[in-house]
Amino acid sequence: MLEALELDLAGKTFSADALLTQTKLADFLIGRGAHYLFAVKGNRPNLLSDLHVHFQQRGKPDFQERAELRHGRVESRAIWTTATLNDYLNFPHVGQAFLVERTVTVKTTGKQTVEHAYGITSHSPNAASAERLLALNRGHWTVEAIHHILDCCWDEDRCRIRTGYGPENTTRLRRFAIGVIRAKSHCVAAAVRRLNRKPRLVFDYLKMTENTLNPTKLAPSSARTN
Repeated sequence: MLEALELDLAGKTFSADALLTQTKLADFLIGRGAHYLFAVKGNRPNLLSDLHVHFQQRGKPDFQERAELRHGRVESRAIWTTATLNDYLNFPHVGQAFLVERTVTVKTTGKQTVEHAYGITSHSPNAASAERLLALNRGHWTVEAIHHILDCCWDEDRCRIRTGYGPENTTRLRRFAIGVIRAKSHCVAAAVRRLNRKPRLVFDYLKMTENTLNPTKLAPSSARTN
């Protein structure tokens, strides 16, 4: 796909989930003057095992973000990096390997969860600090979070709209809907599920129904909502 686009990739960093952690893609990007930042998961067991063993004996993190309170949860992230595995790992052009630890504490209950994510990048320590690698990793998952909502709520990956401007216009409408819902709800996925069950609520969100256009009218409507 990247070859077909014929874009100037020099200097750009491409991040990808484990599905695209492939040697051919790494070679292609480096050959075009770009960099990669790939997640490492179970589909590459040897690579994952090497990183897991190395980071078991980790000390203090190379960089740690300040804890943030979001949606009733306190989140903090830390990252450990290493260049000592560059020549050992069975993967081309590795400049650093890293481990990201994400700690989430639910404010109301105190329940805490800790997640670990491993990765590799072609950036050397001189080209990308631990702080920058963590920012690149977070940037990737920000995009993934939007895609997750689009796919889970509207099944976008199986959408059969293929011709003309249909695909672009449809995804723009979905993203617009997410923006509207996000302005009125803390949980987009839960709000979309409610809208799928009661389509009329879509018009209530946009203030396009008789009740929302005439707030002084108190008589309940007899129209069905599904």
